[in-house]
Amino acid sequence: MNAASSDVPLEPASVGSLYQQHAPVLFAYLRRHTRSWEDAEDLLLEVFLAALENNQLYAVPEANRLLWLQRVAQRKVADHYRRALRRPVIPIEQVETTLLEDEELVPEQIALRREALTDLRLAVEGLPAQYQEVLRLRFVHGLRGQEIGVVLGKQEGAVRVLLSRALKLLRARYPKQ
Repeated sequence: MNAASSDVPLEPASVGSLYQQHAPVLFAYLRRHTRSWEDAEDLLLEVFLAALENNQLYAVPEANRLLWLQRVAQRKVADHYRRALRRPVIPIEQVETTLLEDEELVPEQIALRREALTDLRLAVEGLPAQYQEVLRLRFVHGLRGQEIGVVLGKQEGAVRVLLSRALKLLRARYPKQ
């Protein structure tokens, strides 16, 4: 078996110059056809790995090598989307959010949160009725001072004072965490 030119692997120096010459064009194409910068970088790496592994590129005239690499890039994009259909990818930001949300669902965390809410409810129930009402209107119903004043028949300034006193008394009665 004689050694044809297609069986000779590319020299590392020629791959480096090939990369320097064609990577920007290929990356621009890949970036336009992928969802993220990272996906485009990964696919660019796959294109040049294919060039290293495939001895056919050496036989391609230098003028046609970009075209050959572009066809490989097109196939890599198609493969990328086929894989994505079979194995959906979740962005790392979403994974971090999911992990944090899941941690909040741990039975121990749920029990601690329920205990803290029970303590808070008991502390609020120990306040005078007018303080309870102003806290409920502000924090449960989300009303502002002027709106609370309308409900209670008080001036906005009086509502602010009432709310301030209710919170001060609540802080004194609610156990420190």
